[in-house]
Amino acid sequence: MAALTLSGKRVLLGVSAGVAAYKSALITRLLKQAGAEVRVVLTAGAEAFITPLTLQALSGEAVRTSLLDPDAEAGMGHIELARWADVLLIAPATADLMARLAQGFADDLLTTLCLASDAPRLIAPAMNQAMWRSPATRRNAATLAADGWLQIGPDAGDQACGDTGLGRMSEPEAIVAAVEDRLASPLQTQDATVRPGSARHVVITAGPTREAIDPVRYLSNHSSGKMGFALAAAALDQGARVTLVSGPVALATPPGAQRIDVVSAADMHREALRLAPEADVFIGCAAVSDYRAAEAAEHKLKKTAGGAPLTLSLVKNPDIIADVAGLTPARRPSVVTGFAAETREVRRYAEDKLARKALDMIVANDVSAEGLGFGSDDNAAWLLWRTPSGSASDHQPPQPKTQLARVVIQRALALLPGRPETRETS
Repeated sequence: MAALTLSGKRVLLGVSAGVAAYKSALITRLLKQAGAEVRVVLTAGAEAFITPLTLQALSGEAVRTSLLDPDAEAGMGHIELARWADVLLIAPATADLMARLAQGFADDLLTTLCLASDAPRLIAPAMNQAMWRSPATRRNAATLAADGWLQIGPDAGDQACGDTGLGRMSEPEAIVAAVEDRLASPLQTQDATVRPGSARHVVITAGPTREAIDPVRYLSNHSSGKMGFALAAAALDQGARVTLVSGPVALATPPGAQRIDVVSAADMHREALRLAPEADVFIGCAAVSDYRAAEAAEHKLKKTAGGAPLTLSLVKNPDIIADVAGLTPARRPSVVTGFAAETREVRRYAEDKLARKALDMIVANDVSAEGLGFGSDDNAAWLLWRTPSGSASDHQPPQPKTQLARVVIQRALALLPGRPETRETS
């Protein structure tokens, strides 16, 4: 990392007892290369996965492992260390550590530091996919988010236990990038100026979905999630409360957003319908797979004898945005916005989708255009929305997704009841 993006910043890195602890060495190295001062705290279990000597050599600082260290605690060292940090990062964070943090435990040095520190706090979960899906873990993650913890990941993929799914710790580069973003854009308290999205709840779906064919293969698409995450950041900038329902992506959660990770279209459909009645604005930005295997194979599919064709039976996935828009008035969000990724006749298909799915607004872009859409940092789009007299539209030329996201969020908020309509454009 060439630029000293964390020059002079003091990072307290906590490491708990997960296989992913080996990645904490690279995290330490990347933080140091970015100019940060790094001090490391290991839980007792973490020492079974990585040695204090390794992290001491990489950080250039003594590694702390015990709350009851007589030398360190002669001057209340744990309080001094808590005050020293500009940011507190835990990577990896096991299910057990998340549970103890959510309950406010202070039974070892790391949990005690977390209670004693007022610094911004980031956490990178790492655990078996079934443990991550457990209702208890999800409750703990939600509690930590409400307490101000910024969650990084987890990612989907192969796990040390042989399973595949969400639960892998995010890669060190993404974790360090999240630390940089958090310190570059600290959360701000609401000032006396009432922003357009104040007291509004915006729910956004983002990224791709993955539909299992067998334990190692799936159907998906090229969505990176960048547009949806940019929308979440833009909504936060407008003062909204944001819940981000994300498919498998390698992106850091925008500071202040509550993130819910899902894998399949069915998972996303379930979370969307659960959250929709609480939302003022619902934005379906995810690239949801239209079809899934009628039945996922229990074991890896083998090549057919003699190279004969393999036929997959596919069934349609639920239409998330249509189901949200079709909720009863008492449960439907005030503004439901969809996205349309097209390769031709973008506006015509968008107009059809706006009417057919009873949406309030739609954002349509040409994903075949070079340098725009899937995986890129830029986008161009048609915005179409309903007005009392019919519909209106606006074409946004190629621009960074972060900038387009601001336009989309401002337009969606302007459609909320009690807010003035913008003049129609063609």
